[in-house]
Parts: sequence; C-alpha cells; structure tokens
Amino acid sequence: MDNEFKLSLELLEDYKFVIDFGQFGEVISDEPEPLGSGEGPNPSRMLAASVANCLAASLIFALRKYKDEPGKVSADVSGKLERVDGRWRITNIGVELFLGNDQDALPHLSQALEKFEDFCVVTQSVRNGIDVDVKVYDSNNTKVKDV
Repeated sequence: MDNEFKLSLELLEDYKFVIDFGQFGEVISDEPEPLGSGEGPNPSRMLAASVANCLAASLIFALRKYKDEPGKVSADVSGKLERVDGRWRITNIGVELFLGNDQDALPHLSQALEKFEDFCVVTQSVRNGIDVDVKVYDSNNTKVKDV
C-alpha cells in the first residue's frame, strides 16, 4: 500500500473539472444546476462513493481474513446535506452493504462485522466530521449489522 498519493484536476468550464488519476484514467466532476450542468458526479457524491467503496472492500477483507467468501458484494449509499452555520455541509452518509452469500454460509461473519469498519481508511478519516451509518445485509436481505 502506498502511504502517499497524488492526483490532479483542472477546470474545464464553469464548475466542470477533469480529475486525472494517472494510470487509472480521468473522471469528470461537475456541480448540478444551477451552478454547473451536472455532467458528472459532484465532490459530495464522490465522497459518499468513496466511503461506500472503502467499507465494501473492508468487509470483503475482514471476511476473507477468516477464509469466508462474501460472494458478490454491492452497496447503496445516500448522503444528507444540511445548512450548518449558514453553509451547506454533508451531515450524514448512510451505507447499506449487501453480501452475496447467506449469513449461514459465513461462519465468521460476527467476528468480521466487529472489525471491518476499523480497516476502512476513508470512513475512519471522515467520521470526525460526518456521521456515517452502516448497515449490512446478507444475500437474503437479512440485516446482519446496523450501526
């Protein structure tokens, strides 16, 4: 794992930026109307996607550490914007993680659920300023974690 990373972004027009991830390619970011034209995800959505992606990867890591196979993991993420001291702020990110296998096929699920969030660099980094709620479901949509 690299301890440092670097990327660059450049304004294309109005509020639309191209974000260059180097060897991983480029992504367009844009604010929704009326500021921008909504031609790409805005930074708030990218932050929410980063939290969800990191949590999903951390859950997979924690399960595989115990030799459990989570199956095809997916996630839904939502964000809440509120005015704080007159300025828009992300005040909550809600993440629902869905395991591809039933909890009965994951003998170490409870141990993995106790630890996986600690592995998530992004979530633990933003939690000081943003509430992050996490729910995990198995392949039968049975809730196995609700924090």
